[in-house]
Amino acid sequence: MKKLLILIIAAAFVSSLAFTQEEPIPPKRAKAPKVGLFGGFTPGWLSIDVAPVNEFLTGAGMLPLKDNGVFMYGGAGAIYIMVVKNLRVGGMGMGGSISSSTYSDVTKLRRDATLGVGFGGVTLEYVIPIVERFDCAVGTMLGGGGLTLTLRQNQGGTNTWQSEGQVLGNWPTTQPINMTRTLDGSFFVITPSVNFEYAVLGWLGLRLGASYVFMVAPTWKVDNEYDLIGVPSSVKGNGIMVNAGILVGTF
Repeated sequence: MKKLLILIIAAAFVSSLAFTQEEPIPPKRAKAPKVGLFGGFTPGWLSIDVAPVNEFLTGAGMLPLKDNGVFMYGGAGAIYIMVVKNLRVGGMGMGGSISSSTYSDVTKLRRDATLGVGFGGVTLEYVIPIVERFDCAVGTMLGGGGLTLTLRQNQGGTNTWQSEGQVLGNWPTTQPINMTRTLDGSFFVITPSVNFEYAVLGWLGLRLGASYVFMVAPTWKVDNEYDLIGVPSSVKGNGIMVNAGILVGTF
């Protein structure tokens, strides 16, 4: 997936250069207020600390999650408000997940853990023109998001409707072999960011930037219904995120 994303961005850049001479970009006046709006695909790579979650998983006899980060899919858009020169407001949303699987020859059970992270909100950015077509946008996102740890246990293969220990067998008087448990943490999210944007064409732009995700004031629930207490404060989605973007609009 990452290789495909790189090829898409490279193809968009190369193809746009081929048409640059045919479609000139109107000159930007450095002192003139910026106008326009845009939207696009903004993937990223979020480096979060999964050690507290892995401590819980390994303690339960499960394999740990990979600790090299989470690939995030997302989108963003914005419009210049014209009230303050070069100030724009918009929105963005991103999400991704990592997982691990464990199989026991003793119990003949497979146990999966998936950690999902996501956030979204309103963006506020001030744009600083550097040279023709090339800008720096400094700002932040304010919104909400959270972590979802999904735990699954199953025998694998084909299940039977009334088989003992599966689906409806003996439920709920005994614990079924196949079961799922979801731990949800909701956070207030603040994400300061710096993005560099290049207008390849008058309607196509590329972005590369970095941000830091702060998740604060969590509330936790089990299976979207019961309150969960005692979650370590270190279990959160904080981390540095490097992101790119393919943007379409007016630049």
